[in-house]
Amino acid sequence: MAKSSSKLMGFEQVFRSFDEDGDGKISATELRLCMRTIGEELSAEDAECLVESADSDGDGLLELEEFQRLVEAEGEEERSRDLRAAFEMYEMEGEGCITDKSLKRMLSRLGASRELEECRAMICRFDLNGDGVLSFEEFRIMMMV
Repeated sequence: MAKSSSKLMGFEQVFRSFDEDGDGKISATELRLCMRTIGEELSAEDAECLVESADSDGDGLLELEEFQRLVEAEGEEERSRDLRAAFEMYEMEGEGCITDKSLKRMLSRLGASRELEECRAMICRFDLNGDGVLSFEEFRIMMMV
């Protein structure tokens, strides 16, 4: 409980810093200004789209809960891109999956050499459909463990 409470307090602090006029809501203009202060350029159109994507009550402004959902969604999207890049490093054979051979090759490059049989066993632990390889979804689940 304390962890989620402190997380909410952190969102509230960030929210208040974005809420330039103190009305309890963030406009697309306020979003652009704050993004600029942290070194990110955001066009007026992109700011409007971001606000619109998270604006559940349709007032064209973000309340705290809407802002929190937007930030969490952006973080999830970034994590997904990072995970996809990691998957592609291991995948290497262009087959859209991680094979025992591609896993062995990547582990060797990382200085953690394993025998092919060990790589098969590693894949087997997370191979949910039993096809002997890891799909992106299986890899994602493995990385969450």
